[in-house]
Amino acid sequence: MVQPFDAAVPAPLLSAADVRRLAAELDLRPTKQWGQNFVIDPNTIRRIVAAAEVGPEEHVLEIGPGLGSLTLGLLDAAGAVTAVEIDPVTAARLPRTVAEHRPGRESALGVLHGDAMTITAQSLDAVRPAAAQGGPTALVANLPYNVAVPVLLHALAELPELRHGLVMVQDEVADRLAAPPGSRTYGVPSAKAAWYAEVRKAGVIGTQVFWPAPRIHSGLVAFTRREPPTQAVSRAEVFAVVDAAFAQRRKTLRAALAGWAGSAPAAEEALRAAGVDPRTRGEALDIAAFARIAEHGRAAGIEGTEPRV
Repeated sequence: MVQPFDAAVPAPLLSAADVRRLAAELDLRPTKQWGQNFVIDPNTIRRIVAAAEVGPEEHVLEIGPGLGSLTLGLLDAAGAVTAVEIDPVTAARLPRTVAEHRPGRESALGVLHGDAMTITAQSLDAVRPAAAQGGPTALVANLPYNVAVPVLLHALAELPELRHGLVMVQDEVADRLAAPPGSRTYGVPSAKAAWYAEVRKAGVIGTQVFWPAPRIHSGLVAFTRREPPTQAVSRAEVFAVVDAAFAQRRKTLRAALAGWAGSAPAAEEALRAAGVDPRTRGEALDIAAFARIAEHGRAAGIEGTEPRV
C-alpha cells in the first residue's frame, strides 16, 4: 500500500483562493440541489481529519468530495480514499486535483460518479483504489444537508465493513442523530442510527468556513459500529415499529402502534410482553426496546408494515 504523507510535515491544503480558482476553471456555481457548500478553511479540514481518527492502513469512503478540500486531508492521513460524487464535473476533476496537490498519491484515490443513495459494496469495489486492500472501513464526509440522514443510514446498511466514521451535517440534524432516548430531539434518525452504531456529537462548525456560507452552523457526528440489539427479527421489522411509534409522537405507544399491530389491544399485548408500559411514548424507548417490541409482535403474528427509508 502506498503510505500517506509524513504527518510531521503537514502538506498544504486547498485555500479559499484555490477553491474559487477551481470553481472558476470549471465554471461551477454551487447548487442547493446537490448541497454544494465547499469548505475553504484548511484548519477546519485538519480538525475534521483529526477528529475522524483514521489510520494509515485504512480505506476511507468520502461522500460528496466536491472540489477536493477534504479529500486531500484524508489522503494525508489514510491509506486510500474512495470518493462518491454526483456532480460529473467535479467528479472528473478530482483525480487531477490529487495529482497536482499530492503527486505520488494518485493510486490511493478511487472516484465513483453517482448518487450516494445507490452505492453498494460492489459498485465501490469497481473503483477501488490500487492502494486499498479491501473495502472502506471508515466514512468521513461533508454530507449534503438535504439528504444527510438517508445517505448515512444507507451507507451503514449497505457497507458492513464500515467500522467508524465522522460526518458533517446540519447542526440540528447532528443533534437529532446523537440524541439519547428521553431528550427533546430524539426521534426516528436517533433510533435508526443507534441500530448500527454508537453515535455522539463531536463538535460544531461555523458558517464562514464554507463557500457559499450556509445560514446555519454545521455539526460533526462521530459513530462507532456495534452489533445490532437483536438477531431474532430483521432490521426492517424493527424500523417499522420505530416509524409507527414516531408517526404520531404525541400519542401513547398503545395508540401509535395500533396500525402496526392491527388494533390498540394487540399493540398493548406486544408492548406488555416486551416489558414496555403501553402509556409510554416513543421518545422514551431505546433501540433495544423497539427490537423487543418487534420480536413479540412477530411472536404474536403481527406482520407490521414496510419501514420508511
